[in-house]
Amino acid sequence: MSDQAGQPDRLTGRQRLAAALWPPRLSRPQIVVALLLFSLGLGLAIQVRSTNTESQLRGARQEDLVRVLDEVDAKQQRLQDDRQQLQESLTTLQNSSQQAAEAQKQTRIKEQQLGVLAGTVAATGPGIVLTVNDPDGKVQADMLLNTLEELRAAGAEAVQINDVRVVAGTWFSDADPGTVVTGGTKITQPYRFTVIGNSHDLDVALGIPGGVVQSVDKLQGAKATVSEQKSLSVTALIPLSAPGYAHSAQP
Repeated sequence: MSDQAGQPDRLTGRQRLAAALWPPRLSRPQIVVALLLFSLGLGLAIQVRSTNTESQLRGARQEDLVRVLDEVDAKQQRLQDDRQQLQESLTTLQNSSQQAAEAQKQTRIKEQQLGVLAGTVAATGPGIVLTVNDPDGKVQADMLLNTLEELRAAGAEAVQINDVRVVAGTWFSDADPGTVVTGGTKITQPYRFTVIGNSHDLDVALGIPGGVVQSVDKLQGAKATVSEQKSLSVTALIPLSAPGYAHSAQP
């Protein structure tokens, strides 16, 4: 910018000073010196404050010192009480978590046990296999039912006849010769009982005089054989259906 005569405006002394100071042009040594001065000032301020506090305590009366000490003790006691409460809360939560985990574990075990009895889950274990060959169709439904009752009395825990799971509500009915309806499903000979339980007790129960094996063998052309097994699988399942009218009595 120039005046009317075309000469540039002259800066005043104050303007030249401001132009020289801003923007600041600091070298690296100047920045380091500034940081050292700032740190020194901060340390002096902290030292003065600490000195003032110590001076106040030295000049305080005994009653004031006792009050300060009581306040410190009270604060420490509150912190200890808070820590104790937090520790108790943590212990309670851990115990609750362990109890909940144990309850879930017991629930799953009970569910599996009830499922085996109800026929809704597969089962494995030792037992026997009873095979009834009846090519002439002499074995009827009542004899299969009597066999099942003998097995249950001897401790059978899971039973499968051919491909049908047998439970408390399973029924038997005669059909064509060599065919029996079991729980609504037709099965044909040879009738194969897969039974999980104490294999020795089951074998003895079927082989007693006048028992299942002798009764079948007396029929023309029929033959019953028992085989003890260390490990068997009962895989046939009963479809699980929800009750239409019954509900749990628990709230």
